[in-house]
Amino acid sequence: MAEGHDTMALLPTGGGKSICFQVPALMQDGICVVVSPLIALMKDQVENLRRRGVLAAAIYSGMRKREIDTTLDNCIYGNYKFLYVSPERLKTDLFIERFKQMKVNLIAIDEAHCISQWGYDFRPPYLEIAELRQYHPTVPFIALTASATPKVKVDIIEKLELREPKVFIKSFARKNLSYSVRKAENKLEKAIEILQRVPGSAIVYVRSRKGTKEIAMALSQLKISATFYHAGLDKALREKRQVEWKDNKVRVIVATNAFGMGIDKPDVRVVVHMDMPESPENYYQEAGRAGRDEWKAFAVMLFHDKDLELMEERSIASFPPIDFIRRVYQCLANYYRIAVGSSLMVSYDFDISAFSQTYNLDLLQTYHALKILQEEGFVELSEGYYSLSSLHFLVDNRRLYEYQIAQVKLDPLIKVLLRMYGGELFSEYIKVNEDKLAKALNLPESEVIARLERMDTLGIAAYNKKKDQPQVTFLTHRYDAGKLPLNKQRIAERRENSITKVRAMIAYAQNEQMCRTLQLLEYFGEESDLPCGICDVCVQKKKNSELSTHLMDLRERLFQTLEQGLALTYQDIAVKLKLASADVHLAEMLRTMEDAGEVELLSDGRIKRKD
Repeated sequence: MAEGHDTMALLPTGGGKSICFQVPALMQDGICVVVSPLIALMKDQVENLRRRGVLAAAIYSGMRKREIDTTLDNCIYGNYKFLYVSPERLKTDLFIERFKQMKVNLIAIDEAHCISQWGYDFRPPYLEIAELRQYHPTVPFIALTASATPKVKVDIIEKLELREPKVFIKSFARKNLSYSVRKAENKLEKAIEILQRVPGSAIVYVRSRKGTKEIAMALSQLKISATFYHAGLDKALREKRQVEWKDNKVRVIVATNAFGMGIDKPDVRVVVHMDMPESPENYYQEAGRAGRDEWKAFAVMLFHDKDLELMEERSIASFPPIDFIRRVYQCLANYYRIAVGSSLMVSYDFDISAFSQTYNLDLLQTYHALKILQEEGFVELSEGYYSLSSLHFLVDNRRLYEYQIAQVKLDPLIKVLLRMYGGELFSEYIKVNEDKLAKALNLPESEVIARLERMDTLGIAAYNKKKDQPQVTFLTHRYDAGKLPLNKQRIAERRENSITKVRAMIAYAQNEQMCRTLQLLEYFGEESDLPCGICDVCVQKKKNSELSTHLMDLRERLFQTLEQGLALTYQDIAVKLKLASADVHLAEMLRTMEDAGEVELLSDGRIKRKD
């Protein structure tokens, strides 16, 4: 890649995908454009790079046009090394015109499986990434993903139009990770048993937000240090709980699958799934958060028969009728009073519960309809991400001084802003803290916000107020719902694909003959005949083998003991063999030998070998 070759890197969770593009990009002049669908992960990586003195920026849904404009200009004229961008932004005229002017050294496509409708998180905007080639035809592409089946790998290379790519694949096998599946009528009791047997940091995944709280409370009552996490909690609380768990102040975090992406905690000893994930890809990623320090760790999935019955039903229900999808789209337009042909790339705060109640829509069906609208490229849902307030002066020093004289009430705030954040406010959007500004000015925070908003209205500065709510973004001009060009064939194929993945998970849960690691390797198209030796299947086979050896030895010793034609009581035999009289294997072996006609039970209860 550093030599200019297109590259595909398939590296399991925790395999260091970021390094694959960050190091080559830093070695060269110019900027690396990183396409990623995960807003939270983009923001984390930008912040991590900036902490290390590397200039990086991100563009994603929810940003105002002026902020995007300034960010793109900085990527052309500033010394920026990385620009993270969501795939939905790639096709906008604003991005394309600036992209043409950038000195691009590399285009990295993270979560590249999103380009394939056969993957587990299909995003149609990924299909347009290849069009970037026409603007920088010699710039290499690198596609990265943690999990892809053979069909998806081919799709990635084909859809991104990778040119004779160098392909790097790290084995999906995790030598230190023991996979297990446990059938349990009472899954909470089994989870508690696992946590009591396996010490150390743990993640417990559940399907529902309500379940995270209930299970965390149950664990706490048993003196197991636990907290819960889901996207519905406010930012401060999510951060607090995440930090406490990462610092080992809390042992167990009970979470929905909203937790874990981008979390770098190497010493997780066990991941327990209370509910079966929808696909092997999801399970592999979530389970793979255990044991990244390469010490022994455990991934345990719990299920009961009812789960298997419901899994396929849920998969089918996650694809509501086309008419219902159109209805949800129409209700969205009504909710925000959006006219046909408007609202391209406009974001709105979104409360799905309030929205569903307003239009008397089933909440779960509405959620699934919105996910399909996202997969079809009409809207984008961000399920609650936090964005600090930001500010950027829109005037130069001279004009700003004129405003300070004319707007006396704003003068103290402008002075404090310059003192706290410096001249960078004139060149880019800077994160600002209203609470700190309020304390410095000895004013209520609400008054500081009002003055910042006044500066925005006057055109002195662009002020973006902090967000901590889910957002819905219209990725296209609003359509007439009746003419919404849904790809019915693709939706039907996605439905079948979803059912296939669910069936693969059910097969994984039920297969007690094949090594768990080999089952996963087979699913991802990796050939191996070397069992892991540490999963529940391998451990049971080892026990069975040891038991078989023990029973063969016991049978031989019984023959030797009875070979003189002796007739012995059960207790006499146990004494001679130095076994407890209640030994279950001895009793079972004698019954087996009697059934086979090798020994006989006399009328007085003694046992004799048959000649």
